[in-house]
Amino acid sequence: MKLPPLASLRAFEAAARRGGFLHAASELGMSAAAVSQHVRSLETWLGLALFERRARGVELTQAGREFGAACTQGLGQIALAAERLTARGRQKVVSLACQPSIVSHWLAPRLPRFRAAHPDIQVSIVYPLGAKTPEEAGVDLLIRHGTRPDRPAQPILSAATRPTCSPAYLERSGPIRSPADLLRAELLHDETEAAWPAWFALQGIAAPAHAGPIFADFNLLVSSAIAGLGVGLCPTALIEDELRRGSLVTLFDPAADTDKYYWLLESQRSTEAAALMRTWLITEAAAQAAPGEF
Repeated sequence: MKLPPLASLRAFEAAARRGGFLHAASELGMSAAAVSQHVRSLETWLGLALFERRARGVELTQAGREFGAACTQGLGQIALAAERLTARGRQKVVSLACQPSIVSHWLAPRLPRFRAAHPDIQVSIVYPLGAKTPEEAGVDLLIRHGTRPDRPAQPILSAATRPTCSPAYLERSGPIRSPADLLRAELLHDETEAAWPAWFALQGIAAPAHAGPIFADFNLLVSSAIAGLGVGLCPTALIEDELRRGSLVTLFDPAADTDKYYWLLESQRSTEAAALMRTWLITEAAAQAAPGEF
């Protein structure tokens, strides 16, 4: 790409836009003679006149008007792109990796409060893709499920699960008054069938031999439970809104996975924005948690 001398191009654009060398010189912080010299250099490079020199000043030629409009548009686009990039560089960004179920059932309804409190911070939410640490996920913060990690971590939500279904399912299947009644229920599984046998064992009951559908994602299980397909073991902390609305009900209080939590881990390269979001997440979780839960 063969371009004219950029200094001469900038001087000509200002002179064409401002209607003369003197006004262009004032805008650019140089002398009118220097602007004139740059324009001459550009005319030599192009091999044609851009201005007509007259006793009372200068006037754009037809070529000068066409080229001046193109220069103004092009330099304007460059200036706009540069402003966007520098604005992006000034903006604070915090990245968080967590499962979609945490986002859709817990984080998303609360996130507007963080944005209102910190409008200068852009939040980037990504999949953890099996990462166990923020460094593995390439993020500032990570929320992971399970027992206590082998590095400093803050438990923000209980992962205890309880039998949960929709009122519509109870109407269709009949009342479920005791854990034994679940032996005849359609049981929904999240990823594996291991959760239900563990829950039944805590009740001193052998799990039923028949197996209900398995869902690869907790969001799919919750949607199916709301639709009345059966009973799922759901982390109560993630479905508080559904329980409040009455689209789901928990059948029994005894829970499984009481040793598991949703843990918040912070990258070793913590930033100010990450520290602010970490504090906010802990505060939001504490407002929801039952007294003494952690």
